Amino acid sequence: MSARDIFHEAVKASLENDGWTITHDPLTLDLADGQLQIDLGAERLLAAQRQNKQIAVEVKSFTAPSATSEFHTALGQFLNYRIVLKLKDPERVLYLAVPLEIYEAFFLRQLPQLSIEEYQVKLIIFDPEQRMIVRWQT
Repeated sequence: MSARDIFHEAVKASLENDGWTITHDPLTLDLADGQLQIDLGAERLLAAQRQNKQIAVEVKSFTAPSATSEFHTALGQFLNYRIVLKLKDPERVLYLAVPLEIYEAFFLRQLPQLSIEEYQVKLIIFDPEQRMIVRWQT
């Protein structure tokens, strides 16, 4: 099992505080030649529609010296996970969870914004201290 991100538990608690049920920790996807592990799988019953909404969440802290380098890695990982989810669990929507401070300091720059738009990256922006989701960007 790969090492957990430092904000793993904060994102998990934030999702639970937002009404989600954690169903997988981690969410393991089997391929013919190996496995991928996305940090969390969750679901929530949408009462108005009477159906379950399922998500997968990859948590990233961006604590390395270069946020740009970490973004490149996170984006590649996100895109690979989305491809495998499309094959193995097509109803589940993938999100990248990032702390509010990093979102404000880095994700509002031009390169991340262009990439998020081009690759249709869905974000969960969370406050790790308050353990709450600040924004869903879809």
